[in-house]
Amino acid sequence: MKNSTILRVMILGAIAIIGIIGVQAYWVVSTWNINEEEFDQKINLALYEVACSLAELNNGELPPRNIVNRRTSNYYVVNIDSEIDASNLEYFLQKEFERLALYVDFEYAVYDCVTNRMVYGNYCSYSPETKKNLELGNLPKDDKFTYYFSVKFPTRSSYLFGQMQLSIFFSSILLVVVLFFAYSMFVILRQKRLSELQKDFINNMTHEFKTPISTIKIAADVFLSNSAVQEDQRLFRYASIVREQNQRLNNQVEKVLQLAKIERGNFELKWERIPLKETLQSIIESTAVKVEKQGGELKSRIDIGEEVAVMADRLHLTNILHNLLDNAVKYCKDVPKLTLRARARDGEVRITIADEGIGIPREHLNKVFNKFYRIPTGNVHKVKGFGLGLYYVKSICDAHGWRIRLDSQEGKGTCIYLSVPEAQRSTWVHWQRLWKMARLRLRQLTARA
Repeated sequence: MKNSTILRVMILGAIAIIGIIGVQAYWVVSTWNINEEEFDQKINLALYEVACSLAELNNGELPPRNIVNRRTSNYYVVNIDSEIDASNLEYFLQKEFERLALYVDFEYAVYDCVTNRMVYGNYCSYSPETKKNLELGNLPKDDKFTYYFSVKFPTRSSYLFGQMQLSIFFSSILLVVVLFFAYSMFVILRQKRLSELQKDFINNMTHEFKTPISTIKIAADVFLSNSAVQEDQRLFRYASIVREQNQRLNNQVEKVLQLAKIERGNFELKWERIPLKETLQSIIESTAVKVEKQGGELKSRIDIGEEVAVMADRLHLTNILHNLLDNAVKYCKDVPKLTLRARARDGEVRITIADEGIGIPREHLNKVFNKFYRIPTGNVHKVKGFGLGLYYVKSICDAHGWRIRLDSQEGKGTCIYLSVPEAQRSTWVHWQRLWKMARLRLRQLTARA
């Protein structure tokens, strides 16, 4: 994964998390305010009804104003202008709180004007175990009234939190999500660092292979050009094997280096106008020799004119075509039977490479272009490789803006369709190609940044 992609993921993820946290915080605060306001309204209503009941019991009248007074968030003073019986007060308080479904602990006290102090009444609890950790009895008097009682709710905050269980539950889930996102980013960054170390090691090691490969090639050529070796069939065969395997190893090393350039984003195509018919015929001739040596057959049908050309990197164009044909040869049944067709249509050249080989199981079709992917064959590996061939082909096609599609049936063969835009007269096609090149260049610059 590229640095720019990881940076975008982290920024977008952080913005999303901040937005969700903001919405959740607003929801929690709003829920708290609503519950607090509802609690205060119910308490005022209940205490007013208690004051009315006490006044009616004493055949008195309530003051015209300032009956229920809130002194702090959980402390209320009720003015009734008549004497108060503590036992009746507790009964009326419990009755009104239960009527309004206010199952909250409370304590109360009655002001004694003779002694000028608050006479503590009782602590009424719906959950006795909460009384252990509470400081009770702190009910201050109020100098504004003569006959009044006060009520305090020590567990008001815990009661309100209890009414917000759903909000707290979702907030906990959000916290887990945030922690999981942070842990995921940590794992991604660590894996990326390890992946980069691995890639650097492989690339450095691959570069180091170039010197011994070149030396072996020179030595093999010297052996093969020696007259004594040419006369000895056994030595000549061994020297030929050394050169062939050295060339195979060199091809794999070059492929790894090219893929490393693509992944680092410093991969640049050398665009040129290439006559496609001439290039295809040259590739067909070189592949036909290999096919005929194995007793196979390569059929071709090139329905394009000499003037048809494409804008491409010549090296990579020939590489991917050779690669696709080599795969068709390698994965044949008994003898290779290949067909290559090319035709120009609607401003593009459509190249089809078909074989009658072993085919690819349907469940693997969408994975064959993945890096290092090889179709599982148990412990049998008739064809050697690293699983880089089709990944290289797909990378080059993407870099050029070409379309490639693969269709296969197990046991019947494989067909690959490659669509390449013509470098032609059409202004529309020309601008399309320029747009694809500009997008590729922008991706490369972004990857470097």
